[in-house]
Amino acid sequence: MRRKARILILCKTYPSPSATYAETSCVAGMDEQGNLIRLFPVPFRLITEDQQFAKWQWIEAFIERSPADRRPESHKIGVDTIIVGTRLPAADWTERRTFLDKLTIYNSFDELENARQENNVTLGLLRPARITELQIRKAASEEWTAQEIEKLESLQRQPNLFDEHQERASIKRLEKVPFDFHYTYECLADGELKSYTHKIVDWEVSQLYRNVRRRHGAEGWEAPFRQKLNVELPSRDLMLLMGTIHRFPGQWLIVSLIYPPKLPRETDPQFSLF
Repeated sequence: MRRKARILILCKTYPSPSATYAETSCVAGMDEQGNLIRLFPVPFRLITEDQQFAKWQWIEAFIERSPADRRPESHKIGVDTIIVGTRLPAADWTERRTFLDKLTIYNSFDELENARQENNVTLGLLRPARITELQIRKAASEEWTAQEIEKLESLQRQPNLFDEHQERASIKRLEKVPFDFHYTYECLADGELKSYTHKIVDWEVSQLYRNVRRRHGAEGWEAPFRQKLNVELPSRDLMLLMGTIHRFPGQWLIVSLIYPPKLPRETDPQFSLF
């Protein structure tokens, strides 16, 4: 059933080539009641400027359950119905935490995986005990394949897609990030620390790579990149928004990083680890 929803955006994944939409992102957020919602596919760079939205921004749009996707959080969005609202301020996390507190926060990956197996949870917020390593691996391909390039450029060759006053070249080809990024982290489960490794597909992380690469060059980008992800973010109350892959329901990805300032949590059983 199609319905109107108000959604606080918590995640945008880095776009990937799509035969139907040229490129798509997975977007995730929460409603005012604390229900997580996945929106896919979103051809984010192809939607109009006044409908583009950012992380921590409210949007209103018509959505409906995705018939081809059995994950209960997954919905299709009427892109042309998007109305962009206010963005929660970054300087003050009080309001952001008000909404985060409505979500179930899992303290171990095992809890999250059990929720998937028992209750079909495929999107969840995980607070690890600590980050132990940032792995940077070369991507399987450092450039787009010919087939991916065809997907990225196909819509730009359609003469009626854009207003006559827009140049089709205004949409630049999506930049390929030639590395894959993974967090290895530990969680306290059944009284002992267990280690896990998951890939990060957050748009912010890919954009960080692009920014530091432009600023510091091919030889100098890695140090500031690691400083941000290995030192600065883990020093905060870092949480991982985890999501499963549609075709591989048991495979999880880190789709967004949530990092409010750390607050003392004397009642938190993990607090003694630090």
